[in-house]
Amino acid sequence: MPGSTPRRAPLPLWLAALLAALIGAVIPLQSRINGELGGQLGDAVLGALLSFGGGLVVMTLLALALPKVRRGVARLPGAVRRRELPPGYLLAGTIGAFLVLSQSAVVAVVGVAVFTVAVVAGQTLGGLLTDAIGFGQPVRRRPTATRVVGAVVVLIAVGLSASSSLTAGRPWLELLVPALLPLLAGLLTGFQYAANARTGTVAGSPLAATVVNFVAGTVALLLTALVRGLDLPATWPSEWWLYTGGLYGIVFIAGSAALVPHTGVLVLGLGSIAGQLLASLALDVLAPVSDAGVSAGTVAGTLLALVAIAIVSLRGGRLRT
Repeated sequence: MPGSTPRRAPLPLWLAALLAALIGAVIPLQSRINGELGGQLGDAVLGALLSFGGGLVVMTLLALALPKVRRGVARLPGAVRRRELPPGYLLAGTIGAFLVLSQSAVVAVVGVAVFTVAVVAGQTLGGLLTDAIGFGQPVRRRPTATRVVGAVVVLIAVGLSASSSLTAGRPWLELLVPALLPLLAGLLTGFQYAANARTGTVAGSPLAATVVNFVAGTVALLLTALVRGLDLPATWPSEWWLYTGGLYGIVFIAGSAALVPHTGVLVLGLGSIAGQLLASLALDVLAPVSDAGVSAGTVAGTLLALVAIAIVSLRGGRLRT
């Protein structure tokens, strides 16, 4: 808060960044599962809806089984009435739904590499902006030279990782317009992290914020599917693990809500990006989906992302207001 003295985060910043990398590592696993489910269904929106819906079912059961989560969810309407929590924060899950929808709409046009670079660029800018204005957070983390350098380095890292698969032979202007959608989705993701963290703080449990997140995201995807026309398949995939994508979303949403007060949105975003790159590299080595192999650019980009996390997080955990 303005005029307050500097304070240290309850967790060392390097440890919080490491935990952010660990929760970020679940995203490639979720993407692989959801992509396979959407491919077998022939409908990416239906696949995303099943993923969100599965997560909602699990979180509902947890809320029924855990009194603290149940009390946290019940506390939120009163917090909104008392103006302790802006009502828009309860809709943060729609940003996750928007990101999924942008993926289904844009990846086929620009390719996975351009989509990834656009999302990460948006996440990095969103993290800097969200921290700078103190959105949903008790402190403002100004964009110091260290934080800006770390953000630039992680953008270079993602560009290196995606360099081997960037769409070739097409003018950049042709890619720029559709890439604006994932750029916007990534930018809004920073606000989603902060809103979830604030909701979890008011509720007294990050799992309560996760319940609200899955409700909002599932409703948004369901309405989208109904407006577009919901065409259910005659047969459903038989592999049980294809329906577990929501579990990975629970880990990421609850983990990010718990970590933002320690890291701020930028460090959370950079840490999760590093975790995503590491997990993607491991998947390409252990369970490749093509015969292309792992490029030197992918390895170099992954290592450079770790350097970016070190730049931002190893300079001490002091938060300046």
